[in-house]
Amino acid sequence: MISYKNIDEYINSFPKNIQEKLQTIRKIANEIVPNGEEAIKYGMPTIRISGKNLVHFAAFKNHIGLYPTPSAITEFDKESLSYKTSKGAIQFPSDKDLPIKLIEKIIKFRISTFNKV
Repeated sequence: MISYKNIDEYINSFPKNIQEKLQTIRKIANEIVPNGEEAIKYGMPTIRISGKNLVHFAAFKNHIGLYPTPSAITEFDKESLSYKTSKGAIQFPSDKDLPIKLIEKIIKFRISTFNKV
């Protein structure tokens, strides 16, 4: 696995169209969580609050992965029916537009449950 120093380095390692999608997720997260800390955790861009991971995102061959924890996946299972999901992840096809509103809702949900964890 390649080790990245920061999110910029991670994003810049991908083709332009993928960079744009990753930057979009980053921008959404930073707008919703202006006091969030950016880091690379588990080899992925991560937004953290008070040293705890809030959400991860990453690019793969055919999709962009968002990793908001199992509770967020469960909360939005009906809205994410058209996407492949797993216990703690949702996959957005690289060749399609990102579901901005869904990503916003997921990150806001994570914040709302953050202090409960």
